[in-house]
Amino acid sequence: MEDRNTLMALEESLWLANTRFDPDLMDKTFAESFVEFGRSGRRYERAEMIFESTPHAVIDAELPLQHYALELIAPDVALATYTSIVRYGERVERGRRSSIWVKVEGRWKLRFHQGTPY
Repeated sequence: MEDRNTLMALEESLWLANTRFDPDLMDKTFAESFVEFGRSGRRYERAEMIFESTPHAVIDAELPLQHYALELIAPDVALATYTSIVRYGERVERGRRSSIWVKVEGRWKLRFHQGTPY
């Protein structure tokens, strides 16, 4: 239960502007070998995921994450799945999401993420 709550909070931090655009926090969150296949199908590397934003940046994502589920698939390896709902003005994008988290030196790090349109 503790890991589930920790990982859900980490996952949600990626959908909140005040944490997502914090380069120091994201440096601690993304594993060195992180890769993502985005909802668009584009491949992202770790270096592309750590950045600052404009002062008034907003991420209009629905939280808590819908249908959040977590499964430990090996010692210190977890698979999180959920549905994302993000608004861009009048447009709403839904995605099925999956993340693989690994525990490194006692801290969970995001190793892989994929988003699929829904």
